[in-house]
Amino acid sequence: MALSVIIVLYVCVGILAAAGSIFIAQQLFSAKAEQIFFALFLVAIAAFYLAFTAYFGDQRAWRLETGAVIVFGVFGILGIRLPGLLIIGYCLHGIWDVIHEIHAHSGISPFGAQKMTELPLAYGAFCAAFDWCVAGYFLQSAGRVECGLEGACPAADEPTLGAVEL
Repeated sequence: MALSVIIVLYVCVGILAAAGSIFIAQQLFSAKAEQIFFALFLVAIAAFYLAFTAYFGDQRAWRLETGAVIVFGVFGILGIRLPGLLIIGYCLHGIWDVIHEIHAHSGISPFGAQKMTELPLAYGAFCAAFDWCVAGYFLQSAGRVECGLEGACPAADEPTLGAVEL
């Protein structure tokens, strides 16, 4: 029961952290700069797992965790230009967090002999909530990001630059 309360609490904190991050990013950046910020942030949060691997001394986890950081790093770097890959990267990273959380509490690893690193209590729940909120934000604002600036895209019924009105 206590673990359930902690998990729910950390999910709520993850949602609030995502909401705060999104709000501040909206105030500071244009839509394209916001996309770049969150793309580079995906690389940084993926690298946290290497810090956990070093901290907890999980020598067998280095290969798996390094491979995951490379994969998420590629999603982040490509997400600078392609918002769809940024959305996919955050969704997959959320799944990665949940897998770690399940491993931490059950000892079950979907990777067989590959050992996963230990995590601080409920970190996977917090991070998954954060990741999925950011993915949802970019999913709902995909048109705004593709245009580069809020309001920069003409509506479907408005003439575009260079269009001739008859």
